[in-house]
Amino acid sequence: MQHFSPSLLLLFWLLISPSTSAVPSSNSPILLPFSPEHRIVIDGEFTAEEWQGATLLTLHNVVKPFDNTQAPVDTTIYTLESGDTLFVAFIANDPEPGSIRASYRDRDSIWGDDLVGIKLDTYNDARLAYQFFANPLGIQSDGIQNEMTGKESDSWNAIWQSKGQITASGYIVEIAIPLHILNFAKQDGEKTWGVEFVRFYPRENIYRITHLYNDRDNACNLCQLGKVKGFHQATQGQNLAVVPTIVAGKSRERDIEALPIEAWDYSSQQSLGFDVKWGITPEISLQATLNPDFSQVESDTGQLSVNNTFALFFPERRPFFVENADYFTTNYNLVYTRNINAPNYGLKLTGRQDRHSLGVFFADDATTNLLIPGNLSSDIVELEQTSHNFSARYRYDVNQNLSLGSITTLRESDGYHNYVNGIDAKYTPTSSDEIKIQWVHSQTQYPQHLYQALCDDDCNKLDDLNENVLRVLGHDGISGNAFRVQYARDTEGYYVRASHYQNDANFRADMGFVSRADREVSVIGGGLIWRDENHWFNYMRVSGDWDIHKNNAGELIEKEREMYFRVKGKYNTLIDVGGLIRDRVGVRQFSADMAQDIIHMNQPDWTETLDINALLAIQDKTQLFREDFKRIVFETEPTGNVSLFQYAGQGKQIDFSNNRLGDQFRSETRVDYDWGRHIRVGLDYEYQSLDAEGDWVYVAKLVDARMTYQINAQQFIRIVLSLSDIERNQNNYNDAVDAEYQDRGVQLLYSYKVNPLTKFFVGYSDAAYRNDNVAKVTANEQSLFMKFSYAWQQ
Repeated sequence: MQHFSPSLLLLFWLLISPSTSAVPSSNSPILLPFSPEHRIVIDGEFTAEEWQGATLLTLHNVVKPFDNTQAPVDTTIYTLESGDTLFVAFIANDPEPGSIRASYRDRDSIWGDDLVGIKLDTYNDARLAYQFFANPLGIQSDGIQNEMTGKESDSWNAIWQSKGQITASGYIVEIAIPLHILNFAKQDGEKTWGVEFVRFYPRENIYRITHLYNDRDNACNLCQLGKVKGFHQATQGQNLAVVPTIVAGKSRERDIEALPIEAWDYSSQQSLGFDVKWGITPEISLQATLNPDFSQVESDTGQLSVNNTFALFFPERRPFFVENADYFTTNYNLVYTRNINAPNYGLKLTGRQDRHSLGVFFADDATTNLLIPGNLSSDIVELEQTSHNFSARYRYDVNQNLSLGSITTLRESDGYHNYVNGIDAKYTPTSSDEIKIQWVHSQTQYPQHLYQALCDDDCNKLDDLNENVLRVLGHDGISGNAFRVQYARDTEGYYVRASHYQNDANFRADMGFVSRADREVSVIGGGLIWRDENHWFNYMRVSGDWDIHKNNAGELIEKEREMYFRVKGKYNTLIDVGGLIRDRVGVRQFSADMAQDIIHMNQPDWTETLDINALLAIQDKTQLFREDFKRIVFETEPTGNVSLFQYAGQGKQIDFSNNRLGDQFRSETRVDYDWGRHIRVGLDYEYQSLDAEGDWVYVAKLVDARMTYQINAQQFIRIVLSLSDIERNQNNYNDAVDAEYQDRGVQLLYSYKVNPLTKFFVGYSDAAYRNDNVAKVTANEQSLFMKFSYAWQQ
């Protein structure tokens, strides 16, 4: 057998690869002029006289999708500071101004447009960076990039100015950032911050243009920011905002399964709440809320919950909780504030001082929602009692490469508590390598009869027993540990991932979202990357991983092998194909000889004779199935106003309702269309079906349609329609199920937003459903609501 020489393969690759020349780029510090009397009018009208004395620089380097190549367009930056404000002007030239993408959108919804902006690392330690972007019409997006978690979040909102206009040669954007909205180290004299000026130029390719040179072998993004020197007299002032909120609404609901249908039960709400935001020092911020109303301006995107044994995750959107949420993030999701449903008050203190970072959070809740984790399933149960919720996160940055941290969360109510304490570390031995480690301990006391809320129907019947019932047992309390270690290596040509986590059977993190217990997982994977600038594609990747899941006793839960091939190209096109082969156990079966133990569950001493570990064993109580699933993902933006997404997957999948292997098909189609500069229409359609034993089992469909008319930068009208339909073949189920379930949700909303804190909205929502007991889709909940908030600032 003939073998290929590695040197010949290398020579072949060099011959077919296009030659590129890196653009020299200076990362030398930018000296920022200080002009205390300089007051620039932010109107999108640039004049040389107004910006006289400002530092001038150009954006000339493309770092995505290409690697340090010459920018296709010219961008000029003017910047200076006045002691309390940073001013920046962007002159973005464009050879085809008619191709500029700019739409009127709500804040933080402008991605995909032409954009210009600035990133600021005010502590100059490559941990966090503020981001300020605006499109050619001056519509804003701001957020925080967290190098510790590798994530960017637009949940942080600040009050700053921006104006833009499209011209005959491109567009102009002027911005003014009050320094008091930033946290930074308090010191006399000149300050050095990390900085990057950025332009996004979306045409055939989405060009990310900057003034910096980018090293793709360096996994740390914020470590590569440039430096800006100045801000001699930068102070935060009082930075105090008091935001009173008025909420009023009427609602009605009824039981539509009663015969005859019950009359509407009406209720009304009028309340006054307060929010306080106070920059105590440049480094420390306080947020407080009293009698808050957490009505969401935007409905959650629908999710199909069919043939799924674990609880669904929904992102947090409520402003009080998302602000400075980065201070509480760790490798485990230990602070998931969607668990807090209806607080009467809340308090949050966050800050950084030298190498120390601290976040403290406290809130009560009128109810107590608990996520009960397991190794084959999880469930959510609600206690009708007030709880108190506390979390504290501390991090110490030993140096730029090593950070140590701790976290504590507490939840308490009558007869219940969950205490969690953990330590963690992040270490970057080289610019390409990263290691994260975390250890957590929990101690939990459940109410004695909590298991009754988790039984399917009757806790005295074997058929109604499930894993979640057994996970809450233990009147004297339970305690457990969790451990996670992760390794990542990122280079220009390849990446490697390896991780292991272990959650004890009795580990609980009730303030977070940890849906698996009694589970140990090991994963290893990676990928090879190729880039090309002279063809329709600019990025190719082959990737795969192998993972194995066991319970704490070492019994196999699942073993999986995955392989995928991804291509990215012009018009933001992505094609991703691949599949997996997975050996996975099905539903845990409780045999008839356990009935005598279960039948006495209501007796005071029944837990003393019940062998919970034996009931929760994997071996001899589950069946191992071989799943084989293939999928393809395609997305593109063929024009500036249309984006398309298509997912399709098919293969062998466990039918968890009947504990057997079936043939599953899943599809999701998403279309977003911009009709002019003011209207956006979005349609998302999901379809899922399962066949088994020669017949169909279920068909599930979900439609989520949204249309927004953005009147101007401050006002919009939005309508949201959500429909779901699940049909089941009752003849192909082992247990009784509804033949059909449908629901419908409608929301109409008008919003006027002066800034992120001063806003008004009024809306209407309607919910309806049908099942085997309800002949047609019938409304069961309706509400009309109004909210007004106004920010008093100093």
